[in-house]
Amino acid sequence: MKVIKILILSVISAFFTSAAFSETRITYKSAKSTSSYYQMAVQIADTMKKSTNGKMILTIEESQGSVQNVKEVAARTGNYVFTTPPVLVKLAIAEKAMFKGKGNPNYKNIRALFPIPSLTMHFVMSKKSGVKNFSDMAGKTILLGKGSFGAKEGAKYIKKFGLEGKVKLAQVELSNAVPALKNGQIDGFVTAGSYPAPNVIEAAASMGVNVISLTEDQIKSSKRTKLTIPSGTYKGQNSDITTTSLPVVAYSTTNMSKDVAYNLTKAYWENKGKLGEAAKWWNGVTPKMISNVSTKIHSGAVKYYEEIGVKLADHHK
Repeated sequence: MKVIKILILSVISAFFTSAAFSETRITYKSAKSTSSYYQMAVQIADTMKKSTNGKMILTIEESQGSVQNVKEVAARTGNYVFTTPPVLVKLAIAEKAMFKGKGNPNYKNIRALFPIPSLTMHFVMSKKSGVKNFSDMAGKTILLGKGSFGAKEGAKYIKKFGLEGKVKLAQVELSNAVPALKNGQIDGFVTAGSYPAPNVIEAAASMGVNVISLTEDQIKSSKRTKLTIPSGTYKGQNSDITTTSLPVVAYSTTNMSKDVAYNLTKAYWENKGKLGEAAKWWNGVTPKMISNVSTKIHSGAVKYYEEIGVKLADHHK
């Protein structure tokens, strides 16, 4: 009996030990809780939990922005995942710009996992304004908003593409863009977010808009990544829209094991279709966007990409 009791205890112990190791907990640092990127994080966490039967648990943390997400690598351990534009990781490793004099050896351990929807520039003009290209905005009232990436990028383009002093900038909050457009207070607004953008969907459905395409020269001059918004994305949009974007990628570090990185990356791509059913902004994400990663990819993610035939650059490995 004593031997049987010992065997039973051993089996029970082994079961619980196995169960403990089968559950992977991951911290996912995203964005402000009011942003679309926080919503994306919640969608990923929910999908991962369901698709792995609870074996992969993502805890979402709010953040104040992409720079903070990168800086936390200096002190984070374990399975830390965060989202940020690839350019910030490159700057952190090189100790440039906002990371100048604030370098940390852990930045060199950052590794990419998978792309998520890009920040996409939208120049949205009412049909009534008659604006169909960038230069037509001269003499019009435009809402840029304040402090956001879209506001800063929009102001940069207005100056760079010859409209400085030629457009009137409205002093209205971006959250009021659609009502202001409807009542004629403004002729258009600039917004940056994953497409299809909710405020652009609302404006297109309620009153009709033209989302302006940029020329190849303008895109090249912007030094941003070209992105095509497919025809039919917004009501009344009968052709593709060419614009610029700021890619966003989910990263971890070498503290994450190869197996965890592999399983996380695999689960993400295998369930991206389900994510797209819940929110259309996921449908614009493709494996080709891996080319936007300018630093190393985690060895576990590399293993998965090689399995599905994604072509990687030498600097990715």
